Amino acid sequence: MNLQDAMYNWLSIKKVADERESDDAAQDTRAFFEEILIEDHGISNMDIEVKDPYYIVHYVKNNDPSNMKFPIELIDALLTSIQNEPKYNQ
Repeated sequence: MNLQDAMYNWLSIKKVADERESDDAAQDTRAFFEEILIEDHGISNMDIEVKDPYYIVHYVKNNDPSNMKFPIELIDALLTSIQNEPKYNQ
């Protein structure tokens, strides 16, 4: 999995995990993508900035600070979808 896809997946599920702290599947999935970022891509010091219309993930890779931007609407889509599905809200 490339870095951009891993970061996108991590940020999307992190939004879900942060909103649904008792959702073990969300917590496990967040940890899975975080592990990919750390172990496979050498990412550290991840920090999220919200600057409408983007989430900006600041991180360090190989001692170089960098960032990636993701549209808020795309990242929040997973959480919205889960919230709108009755079987996930019981």
